[in-house]
Amino acid sequence: MFGPDEYYLTAGTFVDEAPFVSDYTFEHIYYRSIREKATDYLSAHDFLWRWDTDWFWCSKNFGVQNPLIRRLAGKARLNSRTYTAIMRWNSRWKFTQRFDKLSGVQRESVIQDVDIPITRAAEFLDFFQREIGILPVWICPIRSPDARMFPLYPMNPSMTYVNFGFWDVVKSKKSQLPGHFNRLIERKVAELGGIKSLYSDSYYSRQEFDALYGAPAYRELKSRYDPQNRMHDLYDKCVLRR
Repeated sequence: MFGPDEYYLTAGTFVDEAPFVSDYTFEHIYYRSIREKATDYLSAHDFLWRWDTDWFWCSKNFGVQNPLIRRLAGKARLNSRTYTAIMRWNSRWKFTQRFDKLSGVQRESVIQDVDIPITRAAEFLDFFQREIGILPVWICPIRSPDARMFPLYPMNPSMTYVNFGFWDVVKSKKSQLPGHFNRLIERKVAELGGIKSLYSDSYYSRQEFDALYGAPAYRELKSRYDPQNRMHDLYDKCVLRR
């Protein structure tokens, strides 16, 4: 979704021959091509890695969607490894935090994937556009291939969900509590019967986390395979960042 009235559906299939093969590993940007091409051809390898050159669309935060900077950076540096290294450097030295303090802007990373029951997906999208406003948004329907329930990430196996992915920075002139926008998203996802992935910032209380992410099953596994707690608790790692 590029805007409230601009959606694109991408469907892929294998072909034996192609009239051309696109290259999104250097000068051309894949996510922009979605708006420009009705049909495209990629090798299987390049299709699997099509998002990596620009980290979906987050490379704009590093300036490398500018054609000149892109050429100066070079093909070898246009990938998620480079962007991750830059983010870790910034997290260590707090460059953007210092700049924001001088400019009076509060910046919050909102990097999430959430899974919402399809019957409530429109409600979530309305909320997201109104309260968060990040664009583009990745939208992908998902469904369990069988009847199994996975207790540490409980989703109804008989239900279709919609995954929304959004990875950007929200800027505000207002002073907000740490994690303000991420907390809004967490509350809305829970209200709509959804669940979010735990690869990025989380702000749940211990009670909320245990209720959402299968605490009884987790405690059983933990007591069996890590009774000395050498690997730390899941809540400690995902929320307290220990």
